[in-house]
Amino acid sequence: MGRRSRRRAKGAAGPGEPGAGSFADLGLDLDLSDAQAGEPEAVRELPDGSRLTLRTTMTPGTRREYAAVAKGERGAAAATREDAWQRAVEFLFERLAVRWEVAGVQTAGQRDLLARLRAATRAERALVRDALRAHVAEHFPGLDAP
Repeated sequence: MGRRSRRRAKGAAGPGEPGAGSFADLGLDLDLSDAQAGEPEAVRELPDGSRLTLRTTMTPGTRREYAAVAKGERGAAAATREDAWQRAVEFLFERLAVRWEVAGVQTAGQRDLLARLRAATRAERALVRDALRAHVAEHFPGLDAP
């Protein structure tokens, strides 16, 4: 018998169960839900027929981290401007991409999406960059797109 079973047997509320106390009980309005649960998304149709689904929200911490990556503050001291630009594109893609459908094959999940981007042809990467630029301009006007 584990800890949860003993709690249930006693009738005590465990974490995540009704009556367990929450951040709202403390007067804090925190959204700690899974990033994909109910988060607004936008689908971008790319000229080659593929579809890229991107998140339309970004936390202030992610925005600060992106700005540091884009400026080249995160990474090796010997990194060039091109390296910082490539890292900024990957950072945005990693944080915003939800799904990418190419030729009827759908890729989802952060690790798989990043691997797919790294394996993409030069033309596919250019299409993704253009889609990210348009998406950032539309949904995050204060952010500089790569």
